[in-house]
Amino acid sequence: MKKRNLLYIAITIICIIAIIVGVYYQIFLSNPSDENIDNNQINNNTNDGNNEVDLEKVKEEFNSLFNNTFDSQGYDTSSIEKYIGLEEKDVVYTTQTVVEENEKYSLNINLPVFNVKSEVGEEFNVTTQSIFANKAGDIINNSTIYTIYNIEYAAYLNENILSLVIKATLKEGNHPQRVIVQTYNYNIETKQKVTLNEILEARGIDKEEVNQKIEKQVTEASRQAEAISEALAQTGQTIYKRDINNAMYVTDNVSHFFVGSEGQIYIVYPYGNSNYTSEIDIIKI
Repeated sequence: MKKRNLLYIAITIICIIAIIVGVYYQIFLSNPSDENIDNNQINNNTNDGNNEVDLEKVKEEFNSLFNNTFDSQGYDTSSIEKYIGLEEKDVVYTTQTVVEENEKYSLNINLPVFNVKSEVGEEFNVTTQSIFANKAGDIINNSTIYTIYNIEYAAYLNENILSLVIKATLKEGNHPQRVIVQTYNYNIETKQKVTLNEILEARGIDKEEVNQKIEKQVTEASRQAEAISEALAQTGQTIYKRDINNAMYVTDNVSHFFVGSEGQIYIVYPYGNSNYTSEIDIIKI
């Protein structure tokens, strides 16, 4: 009897020791590589989430800029020569407003004019006319399918750089909606157009770092678009696919950018300029 009791006690002690060793192992001696894998997975998921939030946040910020006004931000505009008869107007102002809706179309148009007397200013206004104003006229006179067309803009002066960005949304019948963007950047001292590289150089910003940021964000946007495309594959809907190897994704070839409030630089990739898509990438510097 005593031997049996001693055996039970021994088994109980062994079990207690085994439990203690197991707990100790789990807490202090677990495989570090497994823990690193878990942490890396968490970090990767968090980073992916942050990337997605950041991309959308910049787009929301970009869309919120369009108030159809010029903001001099306190800089002196007195040296800018304006068109004769328009001296009392801002250097960028709304030359035409159309808000109209009927059975053929819905229009909300705020068309700006670049009120800077120079060859470059003339060129900018001709571009605005050909891209935006002519389309509005065509819709009014020739539309055969119900069309929604909105135009809005924002303009800023940052020291000697005058920037204007115009955005249009166009929905024609059953076609996918397009977002069309045009930007103008003008040096009020030299009276010349300004390139992105010139602004980066003037500010001491390394263009290779900017190129890396463009590549990273466009690659992430492409990854997200591919994921959405796969999810919609069975519905017949398509998502615009980016060619991340396209030469336009380097600063030397950036066509659309502007300098916004307090000097932020926005690089814009408006794929709807030449495609039926509202996809757009915005890189903020």
